[in-house]
Amino acid sequence: MQTLLNNLHWEAPAQWLKIETIDMHTGGEPLRVFIAGLPAIKGETVLEKRRYFKEHLDFIRTGTMWEPRGHADMYGAVISTSTDADMDVFFLHNEGYSTMCGHAILALTKLVLETGMIKKEGPYPELTINVPAGKIYARATMENGLVSSVSFRNVPSFLYLSDQEVMVPGIGNVKFDVAYGGAFYAFVNAEDLQLELTAPHYNQLIDYGRRIKNAVMDNFSIRHPFEEDLSFLYGTIFTGAALEKEHHSRNVCIFAEGEVDRSATGSGVSARAALHHAKGELKINETIVIESITGSTMGVTVRELTTFGDHNAVIPEVSGTAFITGRHTFYFDPEDPFKKGFIFR
Repeated sequence: MQTLLNNLHWEAPAQWLKIETIDMHTGGEPLRVFIAGLPAIKGETVLEKRRYFKEHLDFIRTGTMWEPRGHADMYGAVISTSTDADMDVFFLHNEGYSTMCGHAILALTKLVLETGMIKKEGPYPELTINVPAGKIYARATMENGLVSSVSFRNVPSFLYLSDQEVMVPGIGNVKFDVAYGGAFYAFVNAEDLQLELTAPHYNQLIDYGRRIKNAVMDNFSIRHPFEEDLSFLYGTIFTGAALEKEHHSRNVCIFAEGEVDRSATGSGVSARAALHHAKGELKINETIVIESITGSTMGVTVRELTTFGDHNAVIPEVSGTAFITGRHTFYFDPEDPFKKGFIFR
């Protein structure tokens, strides 16, 4: 076998696009981070960079998120230097581009500090990160040069719609709230719909999550206080009882085009903190631990009270852990009929 491998002397033709990534996961949710090979991305702000990528380089999103290089639930992050933060980041998925991603912030903090991409001193280094939703403040705990855990203070998060009801085709009347934690989510009690928040019920959760998201979008207006690009419903989050007694609850997020978040969803638990605080169910500086569909967890704490536009808001702090899974080189053969990828969902 080794002799066979020693005979491998292949190089990709110079005209092929070559993109390098480091892959990670947070609580089981994947993250593909682009580290080399991307064409120049024009723009000064994160929103300008994201807009340019969407208009000129979207084939890279589909080519690396979709099959055959990715899969329907792949997630990505494009990082770049910043004029007023440690880095700028925007996020990719099967449907397009998200506004905020907590699992990615947790993973990226580990990545840039452990690899030396960004150099910080001390046992608790801090990062400032620009994302489409605003500015994020992350903090790592270092042990022997490695990141053992990460937390971040999110953008102002708020309850947007409370105790609403919508008729969902094929399901019936569904009660829901909408809250914002860097993205807008519709929150639905899983028990009301006799749903179980476990892996064997994965496909039913996708089906119900997509139906509910579409029904809410068709019947309610979702408006961000300041940014038109952020004014949309990102997903449905089903909430229910925790499987482990020491945890507060479990939730499963169905976002984008039927993606299932394997983690507890950083922006989702931020929105939940705002929702629970607004309903008198979570005090300032009180922490709750929320399970995901894989059983992994994130903690969330209301750290500050604030306002955001016309909304009473909170500043949530989210904590979790991430891991590096691989380093990859992807080639784009100009003659490959599937170079832009394809998706079955």
